[in-house]
Amino acid sequence: MKNSNHTPAIGLDVGTSRIVAAMRNSDDFQYKSQLNAFVTVPWSKMTEASLKREGVPFVVHAGSGGDKSIIVPGNESSRFADLLQTESRRPMNRGILNPSEPENAAMLKQLIDNLTEGERRNGLPVFYSVPAAPLGAEENLTYHDATIAQILRELNCEPTPINEGLAVVFSELEETNYSGIGISFGGGLVNVCLSYLAVPVLSFSVAKAGDYIDSSASSITGELSTRIRMAKEESFYINGHFTDKLHQVLNVYYDEMIRSVVNGLKEAFANSRNIPKMGKPIPMVLSGGSAMPKGFRDRFEKLLTESEFPLPLSEIRMATSPLNSTAKGALVAALAEL
Repeated sequence: MKNSNHTPAIGLDVGTSRIVAAMRNSDDFQYKSQLNAFVTVPWSKMTEASLKREGVPFVVHAGSGGDKSIIVPGNESSRFADLLQTESRRPMNRGILNPSEPENAAMLKQLIDNLTEGERRNGLPVFYSVPAAPLGAEENLTYHDATIAQILRELNCEPTPINEGLAVVFSELEETNYSGIGISFGGGLVNVCLSYLAVPVLSFSVAKAGDYIDSSASSITGELSTRIRMAKEESFYINGHFTDKLHQVLNVYYDEMIRSVVNGLKEAFANSRNIPKMGKPIPMVLSGGSAMPKGFRDRFEKLLTESEFPLPLSEIRMATSPLNSTAKGALVAALAEL
């Protein structure tokens, strides 16, 4: 390593819900994360001064008519959205840049800048995650990929894209020489990749993911999506017996998401002619924020087993650190190229 105080490369998980940066200092992996969201707050001198005193990152935005507003990006955005009883604004939707959000690129740049602050970014290699095309569709991801790459170049980094599911394999399956299936249950998409000896053989995504659960539960309960997400992270677990309506609804839509992924897996692997003969069962690793509730792995395994999945699996397990595995795998790939 060239310098023990600075990472030689960065792995970046550019997720719909959260952006995670992985760094390697000494012998340790280190992570920083920010919600991939922001909220607009009315401007006043007192509000601006208060945010500065609290150390809350913000940007003062001047509108075309000269009116000012304050944009609070990242982790603090959900707190302000809750206080103001409004939804957070999202730079990304369904795994790619949100076409209905005019500030998408500017906010992404601000968040990535905050996450990489303090690092020597003069030509710093950054491997960043990109989604696979949705199953059964040839969605054009070129603009999304090119925009992220341009943002990183403007921050004096050297960008390289990596498939999100493959990054999970690189993070978790060193013991099988990176052969197995990595699944990232994110906010916008669920990304799946079958890898054989570090080569991505088959990859696809499924659109029913964390945001789908949030918006569906919001439409049934009347709660803001921001509050739904907070409830998921704080107290929800799969197959619980709830008297609370919100948790009952979450359980229904989690089950629907898992069934959609299981059906997608069965369809993709049954129809592909490119799958190599592995010779022995392979592992499957589950990662991502939407896979975090207690009981998720057991429910997923039960439904996958019932589907008569065509590939023999040695195990189905959770990633060591589900929220960080994509970023870590991207960093592993970056370090391998140094």
